[in-house]
Amino acid sequence: MKKEIAKELNKFSQVIAKRFSRPDREGNVSNETFIVEEVIPTSDHTAVINFKKNTGKIGVAFCYYIVKGKSKGWKYFFPTDSHVNGFQAFLYYKLEAERRNYNKNFLAEQYNRNRPANTHIKFDHEI
Repeated sequence: MKKEIAKELNKFSQVIAKRFSRPDREGNVSNETFIVEEVIPTSDHTAVINFKKNTGKIGVAFCYYIVKGKSKGWKYFFPTDSHVNGFQAFLYYKLEAERRNYNKNFLAEQYNRNRPANTHIKFDHEI
């Protein structure tokens, strides 16, 4: 994780803790307060944050960084077991898409292989 993105995450972890510690937060019937226990980077653009609650319990947030556009920056949610199971299934489909897309990176080269140079294409979409 790049240093600037890590600094943003560190600040953002405190914002999350403050949001979830609000006594008027919907669902905060126990008046829980959150403090950042640990920030665990899981990739260049994802992290897990463990929050210690005043009840003694731990809350776990999944954070992800959006690199550009109007939504640029850190986002988060507190995944349920159902979310985690869904992500385990997603891993299969993401890997399958990568496997199927890999050879598409070489279409222009394959097309040009046995053709005269003056008929070569530069981009796959020209096929």
